[in-house]
Amino acid sequence: MDYQKFLSTRSKARNPSAIRALMPHMNNKEMLSLGAGQPNPETFPYASMSVTLKSGETITFDEDLFKRSLSYDLTSGLPHLNQWLRELQIKEHAPPCKEFDLTIGPGSQDLLTKALEMFAEPGSALLVEEPTYTGALSFLETQPVDLVPVSTDAKGIDPEDLDKILTNWPESNPSGKKDQARPQVLYTVPVGGNPTGVSSTLERKKRMYEVCQKHDIIIIEDDPYYYLQFNTPRTPSYFSMDVDGRVLRMDSMSKILSSGIRIGWVSGPKVLIERMNMHTMVTNLQPAGVPQLMAYGLLSQWGHDGFFKHVGNVANFYRERRDLFVECMNRHLKGLAEWCVPDSGMFCWIRLLGGITDSNELILQKAVKKFVLAVPGVAFMPLKNETPCVRVSYSCIEKDQMDEALHRLATVIREESEANAIN
Repeated sequence: MDYQKFLSTRSKARNPSAIRALMPHMNNKEMLSLGAGQPNPETFPYASMSVTLKSGETITFDEDLFKRSLSYDLTSGLPHLNQWLRELQIKEHAPPCKEFDLTIGPGSQDLLTKALEMFAEPGSALLVEEPTYTGALSFLETQPVDLVPVSTDAKGIDPEDLDKILTNWPESNPSGKKDQARPQVLYTVPVGGNPTGVSSTLERKKRMYEVCQKHDIIIIEDDPYYYLQFNTPRTPSYFSMDVDGRVLRMDSMSKILSSGIRIGWVSGPKVLIERMNMHTMVTNLQPAGVPQLMAYGLLSQWGHDGFFKHVGNVANFYRERRDLFVECMNRHLKGLAEWCVPDSGMFCWIRLLGGITDSNELILQKAVKKFVLAVPGVAFMPLKNETPCVRVSYSCIEKDQMDEALHRLATVIREESEANAIN
């Protein structure tokens, strides 16, 4: 593929950092370096590190790797962790494009914003699901691009709507700009969608990929909930069917190891990964070394089989919470709202009934007064249009509090519905 036509002018203009270019040589013990201005590790007060797992096991980290983690290192991340993750991608996804590249970042949010910026040419349009992740929307609102929503339903993003938008462009352009070039990039959260909690079916994904081939679209597959699928086997990724090299896949440790260690990784075409690394070189330089070592020490001890066992346990944890939460919703919200039962992740998207057309004030003011928090649906709408929908989450609320929280929410909805009926 010719990737140059997808890249923004700003991304194309980035060149390697002269100092960062030396990093691959810095850990060669035969190299005598007069080049990089690194602080001398002898001045660092840290001598060693170990962590204790909930299982009672203790991991003590390799002394040389610990020393390395305290210093500047490769932009693409600790090589040992990078290689472990690459092997994971091959085992889990078996990508058809064997020459994919991979880089690690301080959380997938950092990598996602760099990917979006890479394609955000001023005046261009970018395809997004409706509704979609508010974190992506918050960043895209700062970029000189127009958003083009693609509809979703209980089976995920709608490939026929995408095909219709692209085939009928520019008449289908929501901005009304007749001279705007057709979008070239699609952003999607295909599993456990944030905010919807639903996932694209395999049939949908195959059809979506066909539509993207037809119109030559790059797919940004933002998939932090991939390993939180409640059904087995897991639905294959876009990355697993990418014969063209048009998928840029985002993964995250936040939902499966720790959100605080801030580790994400992106896999995809070498040209695109290189551009993202150029961005990192001139901003945050590299992902932090100590969190990478913490992750690698655990993952290398577990092995890939141990990792798969762990994510299976995590998925079961959230599935059990989902089941309890749905029981509570059935008890309190029947007749007041509609929803699809989540098949992955930690969210549920509910549509309020009773004549409610906009959930914003109801959730941010009236629900707060009842001491219950949720997120109004407008936060997830690309064009900020009013919606009766609300995102709720069952991830952290204690089991004995679910029932009371939904009882309070039901009270607010019922009061609003009754007021609408009077008016």
